[in-house]
Amino acid sequence: MDTKLDTAAPLRPWIASYPDGIAWDVELDTRPVHEQVLAACARNPSAVALDFLGGTTTFGDLAKKIIAFAGALQHQFGVTKGSRVALMLPNTPFYPIAYYAVLRAGGTVVNCNPLYTVHELSHITANAGADIMVTLDLQQIFEKAEKLVEAGHVKSLVVCHFPDALPLVKKILFSVVKRKDLAKLGASPVADRIVHFHDMIGRNETPDAVVIDPKNDIAVQQYTGGTTGIPKGALLTHANIAANMSQIDKWGCGLFYPPSKVVAVLPFFHIFAMTVCMNVPLCNGTQVVMLPRFELKALLNLLARTKANVLPAVPTLLNAIARADSVTPEHLASLEVCISGGAALADEVRHAFAKKSKAILAEGYGLTEASPVVCCAALRVASKPMSIGLPLPATDIRFVNIDTSQPVGIGEDGELQVKGAQVMAGYCDNPDATRDAFMDGWLRTGDVGHMDEDGYVFLVDRIKDLIICSGFNVYPRTIEEALMTHEAVEETNVIGVPDEYRGEAPVAYVKLKAGQTITEEALKHFLAERLNKIEMPRQIIFKDALPKTLIGKLSKKELRAEYAERKAHK
Repeated sequence: MDTKLDTAAPLRPWIASYPDGIAWDVELDTRPVHEQVLAACARNPSAVALDFLGGTTTFGDLAKKIIAFAGALQHQFGVTKGSRVALMLPNTPFYPIAYYAVLRAGGTVVNCNPLYTVHELSHITANAGADIMVTLDLQQIFEKAEKLVEAGHVKSLVVCHFPDALPLVKKILFSVVKRKDLAKLGASPVADRIVHFHDMIGRNETPDAVVIDPKNDIAVQQYTGGTTGIPKGALLTHANIAANMSQIDKWGCGLFYPPSKVVAVLPFFHIFAMTVCMNVPLCNGTQVVMLPRFELKALLNLLARTKANVLPAVPTLLNAIARADSVTPEHLASLEVCISGGAALADEVRHAFAKKSKAILAEGYGLTEASPVVCCAALRVASKPMSIGLPLPATDIRFVNIDTSQPVGIGEDGELQVKGAQVMAGYCDNPDATRDAFMDGWLRTGDVGHMDEDGYVFLVDRIKDLIICSGFNVYPRTIEEALMTHEAVEETNVIGVPDEYRGEAPVAYVKLKAGQTITEEALKHFLAERLNKIEMPRQIIFKDALPKTLIGKLSKKELRAEYAERKAHK
């Protein structure tokens, strides 16, 4: 199935800036993702699809396990269209098998972050109505799944045996050295609700045919981070996810095809990794090289062993690589393209990374509600610095005045809004939030920025992070960029706090590089040449570590709470 965008739309200045070989007005492939991955498996069954710590899974074996697990989900659990199946798994071969099998069975994937609290997981599974959860027998993760069953939020657990994901030598070592890390499933109070993943695969059942309506059937119910309240379940149709894959594929100009190898260190349960690290490469027959979590030494070993050339990352990960004295250009020699997403990429991080790697560092932008990618810098040629690039093929954007809701002109700041086949159907059981998410059919992103005359997009900040000082708009990112230019600063995060005189005032939290010292007064003196008086932080607070979200983005939520608590105790 293909979709074509209506070309009777506003001017699109970005089209003239597209790299050679890329068109905006393109046919998008919206076949369900599980059909595409199974087709890729059939084309080259002997090629390696997954590499996990040196253990490999071929495309042929991947297909057999997807089919077998889909059959068992249907016949043992009655999974069919509309069934929600929760996945609480780190990056292992179990994740893609379970993900595609749920879709093949007709179900909807509900991603659960294993690092979430039981309270957060309870909301997600209850809101989604996910009766089944697929998880691991690592005690740290399993005990949360166990509590969800005890609380009645989940009825059944499908448990994967973690050592089965490891190559033989590591499997033996794990069984000897790390056995205590495994949950004792037989002794669990919910033992009668547990089914073993390998037993389900072993049944080797053929799933019944399911007719998918890509435009209307929900493939993934993806919960937003919840930084502004209770997480909302974005309903992403099969067509939404496939359309975004098709857009990224066309933007990549062959980057996501063999012999490329894509590093999956970002967790698959996050929308960026789900699409860019898993769906796009696997559907093109390209190998995905996984790490269960980010550790610098493990990542360097992976690059040395696999010679992987594509690294999707978040800025904090790139910063860790760039700032580590132990990392040399030789370590990163295989990398051709790094794609930064999930948060704004500071210019200082970009420059520091460039000293370590010759890879193109392309910043992209997206959001859960857009499956997720909206804009991206070119992946094969250089792009404008500090820009998040250009809108993807078959994607329309506009900027709207925050106060008047009227479209603004080139170069004027406004809220970024999006239209395209990748935009969600709405939020689960939340008509008010769905209505608020759109304006005249355009998805509101909550991000402020502008477009230049060449169609390049520049973001300023989040609307909710905007600080209004004496009636003037102050953007935390402006202050953060200025602070990052100081040689002693490793990370920074700026929040707005109540101010009796100005209404609000900026406060900067700073983590210094190891061995560096500087006073608040000296840092303010440094900033005086780079910021106006309204932008100058009222206070600079030094911390040994700055709070981050579970995928490594710097988080303002904890800092706001910490500051409020400090004030309350004064």
